[in-house]
Amino acid sequence: MTIQETQHNEVIVLSVSGELMGGPEALELNEKMNQLLDDGRKKVVLDLHGLERMNSSGLGIMINALGNFKQNGGDLKLAALNPRIEHLLKVTRLTSIFEVYDTVSAAIASFS
Repeated sequence: MTIQETQHNEVIVLSVSGELMGGPEALELNEKMNQLLDDGRKKVVLDLHGLERMNSSGLGIMINALGNFKQNGGDLKLAALNPRIEHLLKVTRLTSIFEVYDTVSAAIASFS
């Protein structure tokens, strides 16, 4: 898994690619999002267009991060899901707790 960070004004975009299946890569994403909160960055978009596979560990990290951002007055939004990841979120009904956008630019604009 790789994570690329870009900034768009106050919004941080984390582009995640590869597999999020637990282990060191899940820890890396968790630490990255915790660091953003520690740095006062509260508006985050996860660009998941390059994420090929994810399991329950990956889902748990995203759910935990969403709760942490909301508790600190921020938000975590998802964008550009591939069909496999979108199906996973629908089956687990997580589309009811995450704001999901077709594009990264739409997710960024939603913070305005």
